[in-house]
Amino acid sequence: MATKVQPRYADPVYQTAHDETFSKPLFDTIETILPPDVRPEDFATALEQIVRELGSDAVFTGSDLKHYVDPYEIPESGHKRSVPSAAICPSSVPEIQAVLKIVNEYKIPVWTFSRGKNLGYGGPAPGVPGCIALDLHRMNKILEVNDKFGYAVVEPGVTFGDLYEHCAKNKLKVWPSTASLGWGSVIGNTLDRGLGFIPTGVHHENIAGMEVLLANGDVVRTGQFAMSNSATAHVTKLTFGPTIDGLFLQSNLGIVTKMGINLTPQPQAYMAVSFDVPEFDHIEMIVDVFGELRRNGTLPFMIYVFYIAEWATMFGKHSDWWKGEGPIPDWRLKEMQDELETGIWAVKFGLYGPTNVIQAQFDEVQKVINQKCPTGRLRQTLFAAEDGNLLDAASVPPLYGGVRVGIPSMWNIPMVNYYNRRDDSVGAHGAYSPIVPLDGKTVLEWARTAKAISAEQGFDFLCDFFMHERYAIFVTMLCFDKTSSEQRAGVDRVFHRLFEEGSKRGFAKYRAHINHMDLNADLFDFNNHAYRRFVETLKASLDPNGILSPGKMGIWPERLKHLRKQQNGA
Repeated sequence: MATKVQPRYADPVYQTAHDETFSKPLFDTIETILPPDVRPEDFATALEQIVRELGSDAVFTGSDLKHYVDPYEIPESGHKRSVPSAAICPSSVPEIQAVLKIVNEYKIPVWTFSRGKNLGYGGPAPGVPGCIALDLHRMNKILEVNDKFGYAVVEPGVTFGDLYEHCAKNKLKVWPSTASLGWGSVIGNTLDRGLGFIPTGVHHENIAGMEVLLANGDVVRTGQFAMSNSATAHVTKLTFGPTIDGLFLQSNLGIVTKMGINLTPQPQAYMAVSFDVPEFDHIEMIVDVFGELRRNGTLPFMIYVFYIAEWATMFGKHSDWWKGEGPIPDWRLKEMQDELETGIWAVKFGLYGPTNVIQAQFDEVQKVINQKCPTGRLRQTLFAAEDGNLLDAASVPPLYGGVRVGIPSMWNIPMVNYYNRRDDSVGAHGAYSPIVPLDGKTVLEWARTAKAISAEQGFDFLCDFFMHERYAIFVTMLCFDKTSSEQRAGVDRVFHRLFEEGSKRGFAKYRAHINHMDLNADLFDFNNHAYRRFVETLKASLDPNGILSPGKMGIWPERLKHLRKQQNGA
């Protein structure tokens, strides 16, 4: 087995953040655990065979598995601790195929991830304790970037930071989208329907051709990429016959090993636009007015909205803003609007393209705002290249640019430390993130409800939401000090109350923590859970031994369905 864990990142900023995240676990000891329904001697034999195929430096056990647990785990939740039996780091498709051949023979399940940075949702931890962690971060090649057609082809280990640096270094005329934190995998985030902030920021809608490894080792390509000599492999989503790309999003039907993804063409100009309002109930106006601008095409790209308490996490801890007990009172939040130079709710979005087109878009926005939102404050700053050239993203000051011009960073990592009061406190977070219809009254009522539920347990209401044309992803961030059992239990209660109230309203989460996947999947109950039965039928055909991420998103192989109740604390 490996004697030393190798760095996961070439970028020292990301590596330091990784080390910090996993260096202070709640439990120092990593329990030795077997894969479900596997005999010790079979497991030992399988690991020996995998070492022969991949080398000892690619297989990890024992204390080295500290990088493969949920760094934000909550033991008070009633779930078993999610610890893998081992971890494997292949570097190529043939190495994954070798692993799959072995684990199929012994019926050992693997839990696949790209970078394991979906923190707040379980990170790299397996949904079923004892799975082997199949860590793809060493498959980190940028295979192609085409700046004429605006796409990249990458492997799972390529981070948002890697892709940006490649494009910037080679002066390519594209802006890759990035999620909030640059250390995540482009493929991993896209497959989990993650979001960015620029025109190609709805990542899963910008997939163009994938390569997928099935449980039996067979390799499938999707769309035009399925044609060996295709001239359009990554320039279209069109296919011939059924489109199967979606089967591999949030999925345990295969392992995505390559992906084509659209990039935003480098624009001539960019305008950073913000709008804020002074009163909580003005969220209704924001949703209805900006929702209409999204739907009618005036604002064609993502709009990001945040509440002042969440914005405050970037500039100080809870104790810096409020010395009393419980959540920050409304009168103090009103004072903070002046201190932070923002409103109780703030809207941020970018306009991209030729300067005259951007100006025309903004003029229309301003006209609508003046008519329908006279109590709000609309501000803009334009950045344009000279002489009709293309704008260098790095020339935009971080206050206005950053993720909104595709530059990755770790800008919002301080948020997790919001409730840290002691020197030995360790910040963590979870989230409740439902899909909510883009109706002002509905969103206002939900915001009031979520704020009250957070306050019941003494927490501030930390939220933001991404406005699409017809719906919003409404994220209530659940920050806590993970060394505090009181805060851990409180956050767990907040989550379940939010889930209960959201479910009553017909809301479901767009992604889920490993401990909540079955909970969310149960909501899709039409015709005796026909959706789940359909996908599990595919699962039985494509993965008869149930080795790929059993239970992911509530999809279980037949032989391990007995674990479903066990995993959910029943």
